[in-house]
Amino acid sequence: MAVTDRKPRGALRILLRAPIWLYRARLGWLAGNRLLYLAHRGRRTGARREVVVEVVGYDPEVPEVVVVAAWGKNPDWYRNIQAAPAIEVRLGARRWPEPDHRFLEAREVQKVLLAYQKAHPKAWKRLAPLLGFPATPTDPRWPDVAETARAMAFKPSR
Repeated sequence: MAVTDRKPRGALRILLRAPIWLYRARLGWLAGNRLLYLAHRGRRTGARREVVVEVVGYDPEVPEVVVVAAWGKNPDWYRNIQAAPAIEVRLGARRWPEPDHRFLEAREVQKVLLAYQKAHPKAWKRLAPLLGFPATPTDPRWPDVAETARAMAFKPSR
């Protein structure tokens, strides 16, 4: 069982939520393109919710940013976006109100994660075991892992 199979609690939860305050203070540019702030509505309450997630893929030409739902395998923010579109996304100093989003297919998830692994080998070496992802690109478990990973892409609305 990966460490991230359960929701973070206690001090870890506080630490993981700390970047939200950066974005609230309009200092998101400090995170560059590595973290994405996501505001969404709770699927039951309709209340505004916020989360900051790590970016695993970014294409500035589109622009489009890809994130993976890691904590709890099916985190609240992911289920909330399935129920209703995001309120806003912030990436660095950019803000996209009511962004378009799409859910990635397994083949694309694998491609994005392998590109992340290549671009950030030190981070991958630390994160892959925690997330239950294969450590090497040649690992035969990749198709199964990509099939169960939940990823989505955001871009500014047209």
